Amino acid sequence: MTSVLSVSLALTAIAISPTTAKIPGDSIAPKSIAQITENSKLKPLIETEISQRLQALPNWTRDGKTIKYTHEFENFVQAVSFVNCLISPSEKAGHHPDIAIAYNRVTISLTTHDAGGLTKQDFELAETISKLVSEWMPGNVCLVVEGSG
Repeated sequence: MTSVLSVSLALTAIAISPTTAKIPGDSIAPKSIAQITENSKLKPLIETEISQRLQALPNWTRDGKTIKYTHEFENFVQAVSFVNCLISPSEKAGHHPDIAIAYNRVTISLTTHDAGGLTKQDFELAETISKLVSEWMPGNVCLVVEGSG
């Protein structure tokens, strides 16, 4: 009887409502069931879709199941400042790029790991990042606020 009770108590420790699911102590914001369902429906794009979408993204290249973009800034401070500007749109999209900084060079890589390849979500975030790059100016400061997005 004790083992049944402890399992029951452990299950009640996970708070689930019809719209959200969250494990207590989990610092990540709860995801709505709609978000979870939407993410599970992401499917890899077919080759022709990938080629078409990549043509619309100058300076992005494909490396297998990943698209990449590299931008060179004047210095390290500008590179890091730009990377901070990626936080809010990435959080809002619920999709996060892999980012490498080598002094003044920032390389951004996108893929949808859960789908095992490139999805519409990767290209939408790539478009947003391209727009940020085109509008970014030295001295831009993007505030990093906990829970932004």
